[in-house]
Amino acid sequence: MLGKIIGIIDNIVEIKLSIAPDQQVNLINLHVILEDQNTKIVGEIQDMDQTTAKITIVGEIVGNTFLPGFSKKPSFRSIVRLIRMDELVLILGDPNEQAKNQVYFGQSTVYQNYRIHVSMNRFFSSHFAILGNTGSGKSFTVSRLLQNVFSNPNNLPVEANFVIFDAYGEYTNAFQNISQTSSLISYKNYTTNTAYPDGELLRIPLWLLDVDDIAQLLGVTTPMQLPIIEKALKLVTVLKNDDESVTKHKNDIIARAILDILLSGKDSVKIRDQITAVLTNFNTKELNLDTEIAQPGYIRTLKQCLFVDKTGKMQEMELVVEFISGFIVEGLELKNPDGTIPYTLKDLENAMEFALISEGVLKSDKVFDYANVLNVRLHSLVNSEARAYFEYPNMISRNDYIHRLFLGTNGKKAQIINFNINYVDDRMAKAITKILSKMIFDYATEKKQRASEAFHIIIEEAHRYVQKDQDQEVLGYNIFDRITKEGRKYGVLLGLITQRPSELSETSISQCSNFIILRTLHPKDLEYIRNMVPNMSSAIVEHLKTLQPGNCIAFGSAFRVPVAMRVDRPNPEPLSNSANIESIWFTKTTVDQSQEEKIIQTATSSYTHSSQEAGDLRKENAS
Repeated sequence: MLGKIIGIIDNIVEIKLSIAPDQQVNLINLHVILEDQNTKIVGEIQDMDQTTAKITIVGEIVGNTFLPGFSKKPSFRSIVRLIRMDELVLILGDPNEQAKNQVYFGQSTVYQNYRIHVSMNRFFSSHFAILGNTGSGKSFTVSRLLQNVFSNPNNLPVEANFVIFDAYGEYTNAFQNISQTSSLISYKNYTTNTAYPDGELLRIPLWLLDVDDIAQLLGVTTPMQLPIIEKALKLVTVLKNDDESVTKHKNDIIARAILDILLSGKDSVKIRDQITAVLTNFNTKELNLDTEIAQPGYIRTLKQCLFVDKTGKMQEMELVVEFISGFIVEGLELKNPDGTIPYTLKDLENAMEFALISEGVLKSDKVFDYANVLNVRLHSLVNSEARAYFEYPNMISRNDYIHRLFLGTNGKKAQIINFNINYVDDRMAKAITKILSKMIFDYATEKKQRASEAFHIIIEEAHRYVQKDQDQEVLGYNIFDRITKEGRKYGVLLGLITQRPSELSETSISQCSNFIILRTLHPKDLEYIRNMVPNMSSAIVEHLKTLQPGNCIAFGSAFRVPVAMRVDRPNPEPLSNSANIESIWFTKTTVDQSQEEKIIQTATSSYTHSSQEAGDLRKENAS
């Protein structure tokens, strides 16, 4: 008997220890049984001194089953004793035997050499979060966990689909040799490094993107910008051709823009200048400044008809209005692209320019302010290295593209694909992460047999991408919030890896069912974890501050009780170690002494020569 109950407050039981102080071993975090007749209530020792201990009730054993939580409290006559091994197995599982449907997680830090196995279905059928400060072991935990999933050659999840958005390019080293377990298992790395590709260059077919995707790409900040993108997408597949129907569309758009200017009520000089600007940048063979307007007895160009006389009037205003009106075609129908006609960023830029004048950017300064920024950003993208990510080499459908993403270099399915987004800025990385996640989610939701495939999207540095941003106001939804709320029933699960949980979207993290929390120190993050994570006691929060790297507390639907454990080091490890300052500071460079002297002499000579030239020039100027 460990002691006698002397107090019960809420789910805390206080006992007076019956063992002598000099006989006490460290009992903190050990499980105890509070037994009374046929009732076995399970508790965990949280605090103790030489005479008393405080026990938190965590569940109840009924028959041969452990039930988390409690429906009743122990009586004061209950016998308090340490848990037996056969009872502990009911809570933590069998340490010596890994069932076929389980994955090895790590070793208990409370019970020596006790291996923790977790049901794959209970853990991976829900969203999960891995939280902890930098250096606490998050990347090691992710790597070891996935390595363990694929470690048993007799039980390989060949139909698994893990998608990692790798913020620092850490994970290739951990997974590139995973096929050694079996030829059925494969890893594939996509890179954003256009200069020195360390994998297959990430390419996304532009024609598979919809209005919301383009809005992410261009950093839309107001819903008023969406109609312009929608018009551009309707125009892009039309304008990239050069047949008669395309010319009609072009003429119609240009003519409507010119009519808006002609009928704007502005003075004639401004009207002339704006029309000239439009027709200089947007014109066709039939409608341009040199288009001839025939009248009885004479022929003049459109440019000549825009002449403003000394009184400030455009004498041929009515003639121009009548002529331009002839290019307007009622009933022309524009359809949204259906992903069957490929186009480029340059095609989209051209369509965007036509969309801008179609939406009245030339006649309204207010429209110009929020609309022209789209054109500027798109133009910047067209002329940047990032355009390579949207230059897909051949026509492909969305379903085929998703299948192609998971096609390994060996021609077989790749179970883990890694998107190394280390080489792009945060805005582009965030757009790419959202676009690809949405594409996978849309693919899954449209499958005839719901949840017939499972996709696990693991996002490193999730606080940079899974945020409470403007998406809800601009698009009406946040793709990660939607995935966490709806993805489970379609087989799309999110894994959030972050050192700043307080910066995450509250909706997303609140939908996570399993948590692995490593050392966390920031008071704001600790308070956030306390409030957002279920079953988070003050004792656990305090414990988080003192965890060693690699140690964690895991709890959720996959764990019957919060489990303190140490995750084994992955083999091989991800490239997430800190810089070795001693090695950097004190290791001599490989440049030999003679080469160093040569470099110094060359530099000194160049400096002396330059100084002499500068002195001569000063003397010459002075004279």
